[in-house]
Amino acid sequence: MNYFQEYRSKLVSPEKAVSVVSSGDIVDYGFFNGKPVVLDKALAARAEELRDVSVYTAVTVPPVPEIVNHPQSFCYIDWHWSKLTRMVNAFVQPAYYCPILYHRGPFYLRELITQDSRENLNRDYRSVYYRDSSAKGKTKWITMIQTAPMDEKGYFNIGPQNSETSAKVESDDIVIVEVNPNTPVCLGGNEESIHISRVDYIVEAPADQVLYDAPLPEPSEADVKIAKHVMEYVYDGCCIQLGIGAMPNMVGRMIAESDLKDLGGHTEMFVDAFVDMIESGKMNGSKKSIDRFKCAYTFAIGSQRMYDFMHNNPSLASYPVDYTNDPRIIGRIDDMVSINNAIQVDLFSQVNAESIGIDQVSGNGGMWDFILGAQWSRRGKSFICLSSTHTDADGNIKSRIAPTLSPGSAVTIPRQMVDYIVTEYGAVKLIACPTWMRAEKLISIAHPDFREELIQEAEKLKIWRRSNKK
Repeated sequence: MNYFQEYRSKLVSPEKAVSVVSSGDIVDYGFFNGKPVVLDKALAARAEELRDVSVYTAVTVPPVPEIVNHPQSFCYIDWHWSKLTRMVNAFVQPAYYCPILYHRGPFYLRELITQDSRENLNRDYRSVYYRDSSAKGKTKWITMIQTAPMDEKGYFNIGPQNSETSAKVESDDIVIVEVNPNTPVCLGGNEESIHISRVDYIVEAPADQVLYDAPLPEPSEADVKIAKHVMEYVYDGCCIQLGIGAMPNMVGRMIAESDLKDLGGHTEMFVDAFVDMIESGKMNGSKKSIDRFKCAYTFAIGSQRMYDFMHNNPSLASYPVDYTNDPRIIGRIDDMVSINNAIQVDLFSQVNAESIGIDQVSGNGGMWDFILGAQWSRRGKSFICLSSTHTDADGNIKSRIAPTLSPGSAVTIPRQMVDYIVTEYGAVKLIACPTWMRAEKLISIAHPDFREELIQEAEKLKIWRRSNKK
């Protein structure tokens, strides 16, 4: 049987494919644009006959998964929340966050979970449904992912969402691919494709099923000022990682319009700003310590222009997240510059980049990975950026630099890992500073309207010792 005969033998309707799901099973949706669409609709149609199916994904993008409309049947878990996940949680059904170290995701799937299963410690690990020991059957783990069409060698390219996909395919019992002709072929790297021999069922998406075309965030005045401060630390030959948001994209735009040269790219998330930097000739990877002449990444969300740029592009390298985000790998790259956003920083320099109080709004993602990796990099630097103020739901202007984090807030980055903090009022280096010096430096880049109040709070916290005695 040749590959295309095997393809036809495994090609089924979406309804047939999802018929393998039973109550209590675990379904691993593809992350990002790898989330299935026609399979999701077919699975949601079975809601009345299913209970307690755990569905795992990350960074939910449009369209809204239809299974979330049936909370009695499906428990929705997101490894890294998006705006859409927040909306699902607020208006449809509870969505649950899964705190992890992103670079360890493949390990959790390949080793931790499967090892527990082999030892019969808990076959229902990750499931909300626990069978009695005398119950027949077992919890099945089922992967459902979007891919590009199969090539003549029998491989399905997984597109711009390498991440932990290969680990899911290896660890899960059943693998179903949803073939989308609009998925760009993203060259490796490593683990960028799945062979048909590892696939159990194939369904085909309609020709008009496009990837999420993310609107480019419009930078604020503060974003522009912050980006200018960060640009003072970017130099020829350094290697860039950008997080999500308007400010990191602004840095990329400024780099594209600068006189910089020979920059490299090694990032978790590939965004439109990288297209600007590469097409302008500023980023060519010629000085990178590893993966020379290639920009390495593990997933991408952006515009259709970006997806078109990624298709069969040998200047890019798609890798699993346990490569791109492993701090030991990042630490091998000289001159690493990591740039990320945060929500709040306290005077002890603890960083919250994922919640507003107890309310989850995003996730830790790879921020921890890159901040540690940048510290292990020769001449490496990491920048955590945030505007000095925000307006709360009641219209009150609040300082993002606070005496302590808001009650219930997550500590995304502990104080001992923080390097640079940047607001529109400047950048301060905090690594290896004592607490009083951290407080003083942070107050110096807080909004002027809040500085005196922050000094008073620092005195109460016994971390104030003004170095300037004038």
